[in-house]
Amino acid sequence: MHIVLASTSRYRQEIIARLGLPFSAEPPICDETPLAGETALETAVRLARTKAQSLAGKHPGALIIGSDQVALLDGKQIGKPGGFEQGVEMLKWMSGRTVIFHSALALYNSDSGRLQECVGITRVTLRALTEAQIHNYLTREPDALHCAGSAKSEGLGGALLEKVESDDPNALIGVPLFQLISMLGNEGVEVLK
Repeated sequence: MHIVLASTSRYRQEIIARLGLPFSAEPPICDETPLAGETALETAVRLARTKAQSLAGKHPGALIIGSDQVALLDGKQIGKPGGFEQGVEMLKWMSGRTVIFHSALALYNSDSGRLQECVGITRVTLRALTEAQIHNYLTREPDALHCAGSAKSEGLGGALLEKVESDDPNALIGVPLFQLISMLGNEGVEVLK
């Protein structure tokens, strides 16, 4: 079966490429606005599912991967900042604190209608950061403005982090890869074949 990643994120594409399986990637059809009263976990799962299922009509007989990540601090969902100053404010708020990242994964078989879902939880403690450090980071790592809370663990973003707790280090980057391997196996796709 053809594998489709419902994402334009190069980071998610890089993670999926590690499996050595052929796949294509394209943008999902999905409004990513959280719903009123929805928890961070519920938002992440709903969006991962919606992304995967949104491409089913275009890809009959495919395995479609949807993924979404929502960060949580003080009971508030942390989205993408949208601009430099918003990124600075988010990182100042998160500085020296522990943020919980919910990385949801959905694998949808557009032939059978089977849907598999999981969530990888990652607890990230940021270093106590000065405003100058935050400005320097965002100036040198502008792609971080497209990540939840401007906290991008790859590259220079590692300097922000004091501690990361997770069952799967790939989940923080956006795809719980260990679970995806099991899900693909459930669909008859063996990574180590």
